[in-house]
Amino acid sequence: MEKKRGRPPIDSEAVNLRLPRDLIESIDKRRRDEPDLPTRPEMIRRALVEWLEITNQES
Repeated sequence: MEKKRGRPPIDSEAVNLRLPRDLIESIDKRRRDEPDLPTRPEMIRRALVEWLEITNQES
């Protein structure tokens, strides 16, 4: 059987957004502090998850 190419299907949706350069620079600086050097998208995911955990506790 031939291997399929591309990403495996996952339950997700692409979100495209523009960010100010200073925010991108801050994200890049912060992600360099992580031991595994996440990609920008991964760092944004982590920040969103952390923000949601914090804000959901206050509700």
